[in-house]
Parts: sequence; C-alpha cells; structure tokens
Amino acid sequence: MNIAVIGATGKAGSRVVNELLARGHHVTAIVRHPELLPAHPSLTARYGDARIPDELARLLADHDAVVTATRLLQIDPDVLVAAVKRSEVKRLMVVGGAGTLKNASGVELIDAGLVPVTSLDEALSGRRFLTLLQKEREFDWTYLSPSLHFAPGKRTGKFRLGEDEVLVGVDGRSAISMEDYAIAVVDELERPQHRRRRFTVGY
Repeated sequence: MNIAVIGATGKAGSRVVNELLARGHHVTAIVRHPELLPAHPSLTARYGDARIPDELARLLADHDAVVTATRLLQIDPDVLVAAVKRSEVKRLMVVGGAGTLKNASGVELIDAGLVPVTSLDEALSGRRFLTLLQKEREFDWTYLSPSLHFAPGKRTGKFRLGEDEVLVGVDGRSAISMEDYAIAVVDELERPQHRRRRFTVGY
C-alpha cells in the first residue's frame, strides 16, 4: 500500500513508519523537518503543515490510507478531517490516547481521575478527536488507543486487542510498547477489523 504518515519523526510515528517499511509498503512521511528522516527506497519525505487543510489535502491525495501520529494537542481534528475529505483518501488511522478508555466500572479514565494532570490536556484533545470521528460517515476511520503506559520498548508481537475497556496485564499494569503498538496499527491497515471504531492494544 501507499501510506501517508503525519508525524513520522515522532516516537510513535517513527515506529509505525519502520513497521510499514519492513512489511514492504511505501510511506510518504509528512513532517516539519524532512531532513531528519533517513534515506530509504520506499520512503518519500514531504514538508507539510497539518494546520493548513488545503496543503495537507494535496499531500494526502492518491494514498491508500493516512496515519496521523502527532501529539493530539498539536493537530486540529476538524482541519485533519476536512483535509482527508478533500484528498478523497478513504481510510484514516489515528494514533489516539488512552484517556477515553473505560475502567471496569464503565467510567472513562479521564473522568475517573486516572489521567495525570500533566497529560490531561492531551487526553481531552483525544476525547474531542474521537467524538468527532464517531459522527463521521464519509470515510473509514480507526482510532487506536494504547494502554496507559505507552513508551519505547521491545517488539514482541505478543499482545491482546480490546474494545473500549482499558487492558490490564497479569502483573496489574496497563502497558504496550510503541514497537508492538506499531504492529497493531499496520495489522489493522492490512486487514481492517475495526472500521469506524476505536480499539485498544495491551499486554
């Protein structure tokens, strides 16, 4: 596939790019600093500003799917959705947040006070993005929430998928490495199972 990745130099975005390239896909990386990307025969780096819908739509056109992996605070979901519609790309994958996942009582983690104050604005931005997508019917979208502990780690290929409830491992932790998260992203792009839905991944 030909996949556009917004935020390809970030921690999560770079791992999604690596996973896509390893599986033989072509990636167009849309970033502020194309010079930071290493050379690869299947990687095209393009300068782009995700805040400008016309410019973004032009860059997204003619791709099979778009992955947005920027921090949720750094992108306006209305602008992104408008750009996807103008580009006529039919699939959007969002590297989302964990704050809108629910605990065992059915309460979103944001409302249960389980999101640190330092991450609250990011979590609220994720909620706004997900709420907007849940009303969308013009294109396919998927919002993938990581587990609570989401950091660089090992690529194991061993994890669980869930829906709206936060996943907790046998050790009592809610965690996923960015490397394994990237596997789940590309799996979904290759074999869609969650069209117009949110899902989550964890150990």
